[in-house]
Amino acid sequence: MISITVNKKKIELDVPLDIPLLWVLRDIVGLTGTKYGCGIGLCGSCTVHLDGKAVRSCSIPVGDIENREIVTIEGVGEDSIFQKLLAAWKETEPTQCGYCQPGQIMTALALLKKNDKPDKNEIIEAMTGHICRCGTYQRIYKAIQIAAGIMDEA
Repeated sequence: MISITVNKKKIELDVPLDIPLLWVLRDIVGLTGTKYGCGIGLCGSCTVHLDGKAVRSCSIPVGDIENREIVTIEGVGEDSIFQKLLAAWKETEPTQCGYCQPGQIMTALALLKKNDKPDKNEIIEAMTGHICRCGTYQRIYKAIQIAAGIMDEA
């Protein structure tokens, strides 16, 4: 038995300790906003927050995160920074297929919580490693800049 906290809700699990957090979130907890992409932590589709840091949930065994705070895309709806990101996402329309967007948004949110005025290079560095098949990177970067209120530095 292992205990984790997901979106401020404590959950007791009876699962193998080597099962990736991604599958616990999707298949056991029922939170399907976190997406499966590559399965080896390279694409970013499975990004969640672990103790406030953006991490790839497909690469983290659930046994390694007992008693830690996990936040998924479903758990950020009331966050004021998320609301700014969401408005900026709508404005710049980076979503085509949308599959990678939850992971992109979770990484952008972690960045803006750590640094509310990142420059363009810091945004690019933070978002490096996210793979968007649609190739809308420039619109994603622009959305983050808009949310941070730094468009004059673009």
